[in-house]
Amino acid sequence: MSKIQIGWAEEKFAFKKPVALMGQFAERISEYEEKPLTATALAISSDNEQMILCSTDLVSVSYPLVNAVKEILKNDNGGIDLDKIVISAIHTHTGPGYTGKGYGAIERTIGEVSSLRKLLEAELPKGKKYIESANISENDAIESNDDLLKEISSKIAKAIKTAWDNRAYGSYSNAFGRAAVGMCRRVAYSDGSAQMWGDTNKAVFSELEGGNDSGIELLYVFDNNKKLTGIVANLACPAQCVQHRLFISPDFWGEAKMLLRKHFGEDIFLLPLCSAAGDQCPVDLVRWVEPYTDVNDPNLKRNNPPKRKADPSMFDLDGMRKAGRRVANEIINVYDEGLDDAQSDVVFEHHIHKMQLPLRRGTLSEELEAKKEIRDYLVNKDGNVDFNDVANLQIHLGLLQRMKIQDKMDIIETEVHIMRLGTIAIATNPFELFLDYGNQIKARSLAEQTFIIQLANGAEGYLPTEKAEKGGHYSAFISSGKVGHIGGEQLVRETLTDINNMFSKKTS
Repeated sequence: MSKIQIGWAEEKFAFKKPVALMGQFAERISEYEEKPLTATALAISSDNEQMILCSTDLVSVSYPLVNAVKEILKNDNGGIDLDKIVISAIHTHTGPGYTGKGYGAIERTIGEVSSLRKLLEAELPKGKKYIESANISENDAIESNDDLLKEISSKIAKAIKTAWDNRAYGSYSNAFGRAAVGMCRRVAYSDGSAQMWGDTNKAVFSELEGGNDSGIELLYVFDNNKKLTGIVANLACPAQCVQHRLFISPDFWGEAKMLLRKHFGEDIFLLPLCSAAGDQCPVDLVRWVEPYTDVNDPNLKRNNPPKRKADPSMFDLDGMRKAGRRVANEIINVYDEGLDDAQSDVVFEHHIHKMQLPLRRGTLSEELEAKKEIRDYLVNKDGNVDFNDVANLQIHLGLLQRMKIQDKMDIIETEVHIMRLGTIAIATNPFELFLDYGNQIKARSLAEQTFIIQLANGAEGYLPTEKAEKGGHYSAFISSGKVGHIGGEQLVRETLTDINNMFSKKTS
């Protein structure tokens, strides 16, 4: 056990031009900035251990981005162990892409893989072409991917280095709260099928496929004079309220941070961490409230839905602000109710585990069926194609993509960080991890409190449960992620082994 030093920093991303917004099938270009996007870093060290947690207002964190950050820090890091850096995303859909988006274990092993759009274009009959909903491919009026990578990586590196340099003796108090923000976004039907964002106003609707977790794992951080300096908040919900909009926004986390600074002071930091939430969203699919602004999403079509008395639509700014208030109010309430004594002299460990998870594989019969479905679809398709056609054919295009990959590799090397800070366990993964896996880890962990950080140090897609795979649809298709439920169960086992080994040790 040894006393810890703690440092904070925040950097704003600055874009000179509009950006291509990521996270939807439809191509989108930003029109304005609702709130700035940031990278927030928390550095903690002791005499012989360290960790740096950096949360970014992005849809994902690719390996090229992580490598670019480490390259910047390589020669001027003040003693940072580059392997002990964890960079994660809140999964906002109103932020930019950048060079290398989505690159993971597959691309590092066999090279670039054709996107679903490119696979569709390769199948198009002569005279047909793909039409973008917004020109993002050849548009000098928007930020280039290379410039975005440079800006984003430099600001993340600066936040990390500044947080490290700002370290001073401090303490923390861990706590727990509840805010109803995340809900299951997969709808199950009586025939055994399921749909992401499915319509529940049908006689065949049976249930939401999974549960939800309203809990917030909290860490209140203090300086050596017992003054609050920042808050870590770990919530099982992606930042996906205003996900279809044409502006730059950190979504509900930006609203929560603004409200916390109004209450605690403008110098307070907020480190938002997305827990296992691959099948979660802020939208109540049972009490469906129609958005008052257009959503250009083939999965969200509703025919004359009945009016409901419920939350405002979580696809609109009103809903986003309500979700942000719920998070901020609970963080404030937990603080005002009183915290446990702050800790500064604790057991501190940081272990990096390179898991060998199996690639989710397709079959030859599935490949033949996929080729037939694509041919039949295009024969009957009038005119050119667009993002709607990619969405309609994603299961078949993704299957063809996977068949090419699995001839060359069968293991996804997956970087997972397991940390112990006193009575707290922190476990990372690079997936959009379905909630059930996170719940299994939390329920069986020997730690007093377990923080799970998804979309960390990589972007390997959704990791669905076996139930979701059987139900099908987006987020559970083979094209949606690189690892299936067998790998998910392995991830749970190995994460728990690491956590519980840490907490079963005798400490003086």
